[in-house]
Amino acid sequence: MSDAIKHECGIALIRLRKPIQYYVEKYGTAMYGINKLYLLMEKQHNRGQDGAGVASIKIDAAPGSEYISRYRSVKNRAINDIFGKISDTLAKLKKRFPEKAQDPEWLKKNMPFLGDVYLGHLRYGTHGLNSIDNCHPMVRENNWRSRSLAVAGNFNMTNADELFNALLEIGQHPRHTSDTVTVLEKMGHFLDEENQELFENYKKSYYTNTQITQLIEENLNLQRVLRRACKDFDGGYAMAGLTGYGASFVVRDPHGIRPAYYYIDEEVVVVASEKPAIKTAFGIEYSEIKEITPGHALIVNKNGGTRELEILPEENKTSCSFERIYFSRGNDPEIYNERKNMGKLLCEQVLKAVDYDLKNTVFSYIPNTAETAWIGMMKGIEDHLRDYRRKAIQKGIESEEELERILALKPRAEKLVIKDAKMRTFITDNDNRDDLVAHVYDTTYEVINKGVDTIVMIDDSIVRGTTLEKSIIKMLDRLGPKKIIIVSSAPQIRYPDCYGIDMSRLKEFVAFRAMLELLEDRHLDHKLDEVYDKCRAADGRAEFKRRNFVQELFDLFTDEEISAKVSEIVRAPEVNAEVEVIYQTIENLHKACPNHTGDWYFTGNYPTPGGNKVVNRAFMNFMEKKEVRAY
Repeated sequence: MSDAIKHECGIALIRLRKPIQYYVEKYGTAMYGINKLYLLMEKQHNRGQDGAGVASIKIDAAPGSEYISRYRSVKNRAINDIFGKISDTLAKLKKRFPEKAQDPEWLKKNMPFLGDVYLGHLRYGTHGLNSIDNCHPMVRENNWRSRSLAVAGNFNMTNADELFNALLEIGQHPRHTSDTVTVLEKMGHFLDEENQELFENYKKSYYTNTQITQLIEENLNLQRVLRRACKDFDGGYAMAGLTGYGASFVVRDPHGIRPAYYYIDEEVVVVASEKPAIKTAFGIEYSEIKEITPGHALIVNKNGGTRELEILPEENKTSCSFERIYFSRGNDPEIYNERKNMGKLLCEQVLKAVDYDLKNTVFSYIPNTAETAWIGMMKGIEDHLRDYRRKAIQKGIESEEELERILALKPRAEKLVIKDAKMRTFITDNDNRDDLVAHVYDTTYEVINKGVDTIVMIDDSIVRGTTLEKSIIKMLDRLGPKKIIIVSSAPQIRYPDCYGIDMSRLKEFVAFRAMLELLEDRHLDHKLDEVYDKCRAADGRAEFKRRNFVQELFDLFTDEEISAKVSEIVRAPEVNAEVEVIYQTIENLHKACPNHTGDWYFTGNYPTPGGNKVVNRAFMNFMEKKEVRAY
């Protein structure tokens, strides 16, 4: 994706199921759980460049001692900053109490963060300041452990305003309006209610308060708490929580929009946003890693027992396809094959665009994450050549020279674009910034036959098109090709996301800009006003959430017409080469990712009512020239 966008966060949860002495004897360290949490977070670093946070719970900590710890950081290397502090704490204890520090139980009692349950979070902020206050886990502390709660998640709620008002109606006074705080307080409210109901029931049986505290921790029904808390949520989410008494959970939205995977053995329970992180950290097979069922929660009780329980009825599964195209780590075997298939399925379109002239076509990719799709595309080209050779032989080859020519024909592959990560464009004024932007990328010279060759450059996706227009196409044009073809492994991104990715302003999408220009070209500008009037009339009514009105505008044009107009937009006037942009089709996206059908970015078919509300609100903001998020 040459146009970087902010995207999903990552979560990691570890529950140790054995006493600390067990890990010392088997693995030689009391830091086993901490070390594994570090690995899980580092292996999901692709999900968090804005900050990180960790929390831990010591189960059955003695009164008067800390049972919950939390560290957060927004430094450039936030993960290293956090775990560096933890390591420094251990070093100081060993230096000050060299003999006592050899005792795992003493160490656990006296070292902050060394506990039984760990929660990690990687923040990729979709909005708001990059401050430590915005970093998860969020904590709601109480002197009763069973009322304390730490929550971290990968989510956005489309109805945060409604959830906030619901808190007001029950008498709360939330300190913030963000969906993160709202979710924490909503869960905390029902956790409080569950505690209070249990307390009152046990009190009737004349138990002492101390006995009741123990009984609550043994019998608190987290499934019921989550059912009551999540019933009004509209969004994509994978949320993890730790209670102060040691029970923990990870709950997933009913459509499975956001990912969550887990692994369980006799030693640990592990949950993460991505499978490769779990496999690498624990050295297990992919077949041992399970996916949390949409609408369910994996609940780990105080004693380490686990159950996957229904929280909300499972809906039609629409797991995010953009996860597979770009955001998730590509070393997951399923994702790797899906990305290869995306490239391979583009071959027919690409071959037509180069008029099947492979002798004078050079194939490349940008950025590095697009390499897998490029491999798939090259495999598709090779399959085409194999079929071409077979048909030529069946038809009959008239000369040895012709045979040699056919056998020598192979796709030309080059690494044409290199990103100079050290370039910084903020050092100059706005008027001269474009010149620097054009040099953020560099290219390989003397491999293109000027005026003869066509360059085919595959990208993960094309969101805004600005980097293509300002940098990449200009740079490739300096090589002197006859034609430049930009290929997107994703379909046209037309609609905003509202489930965790910062894509809410319509005018930033090059496909939306293309649609606007087509309306102007064909004197259909009045259609904008018609759709705006429909949005205004439906605003505040059920139809606003039932229907995506913006689809009416895109339905006026074919995919090919939108692509052709995008090609015009990204080709700067000074570019000499012909430019063509090719997008993946929706049909082929579903062939490549059959189990991840969440395609609202491309089709506008949102899985929740809040999605329709967001796209309609985003369009109204565009028409009213409001530079604000739509959710």
